[in-house]
Formats: sequence, C-alpha cells, structure tokens
Amino acid sequence: MSTKKSLHTFLTLPVQKVIDQEQIKSSIPHRDPFLLVDEIRVLEDGKKYLGIRHVTADEFYFQGHFPGNPVMPGVLVIESMSQTYGGAVMDRVANGKNNSIPLFLSIEDAKFRGMICPGDTLQMPIEILRLGKISKIYAEAYVNGKLCTQATLNFFLGEKHV
Repeated sequence: MSTKKSLHTFLTLPVQKVIDQEQIKSSIPHRDPFLLVDEIRVLEDGKKYLGIRHVTADEFYFQGHFPGNPVMPGVLVIESMSQTYGGAVMDRVANGKNNSIPLFLSIEDAKFRGMICPGDTLQMPIEILRLGKISKIYAEAYVNGKLCTQATLNFFLGEKHV
C-alpha cells in the first residue's frame, strides 16, 4: 500500500476480535501512566488493526502541555500508534521470546494535522507493511473522523535489559 492512501476506510471495517488492555499489557512492557492504547480491534489479522485511546482530562502530560489549553503532544500520538502495533503483533513477531521488545528504528513522513484534547477518542488505524525482525507500518490517528496525525513507523526487534 502506498502511504499516500488514507486508512480512513479502516474505521468502518468489521471487527474480527478485540484485544483488551490486559492482553495488550501481556504483549508490550508499557504501563500506566505510559500505556497509551486502551484496546485494539483486529480488522484483518496480521495486516490491519485499529487502536483506540480514550483521552481523559487527567492525563499526566496535560499539566504542562499546555495549561489552560491542553493538547496531547504529537510524540505521544506517535507512541500510541506504535503501541497499537506492539500490542497487536508483538507475540507473533517475538516468536515466544520473552526478552524481545519492539524499538523505533525510524519515523518517516510524520504529519500533524489536528489537535487531540481531553475527552477525545483517538482512533488509530494501522496497516502492517512488513512484519519481522524489522517491521514497517503506516499509521494514522483520527478524532471524530478527522485526520490528526499520520506517519510511517519502522521498528526493529531488540532485547530487553535483564
């Protein structure tokens, strides 16, 4: 798929199954307050997923970004999209190795097109472009059907520090 094509249609695809936050936590090491995806909807296993994040007013970053006009930092939107990837496919990529962790290799063509504020529900469709020790996804983030963020994210499979 070309990264120029929108994933907006993913928002209407039928859901095969839902990965809840407890299942996500079994796949990635992130924990509160840095666990930034609430659920993942499997649209096409191994290929298409939709991450959901309910952005609340008590998020830690709103205290300083920005007082009186809270906006979710763009880097945390990118992180939310990456956690959608990890929560969806990490078990498959790691092949049962508990010491594996997905790490950023690069972020390409990131664009920030809209603000995400307290009370918003962030919908993050991702498409797996390559899956393996080095993986590549194209991801977008929407609020109320409006594109807010898009990027191509590349990961490599690293090892946790023991």
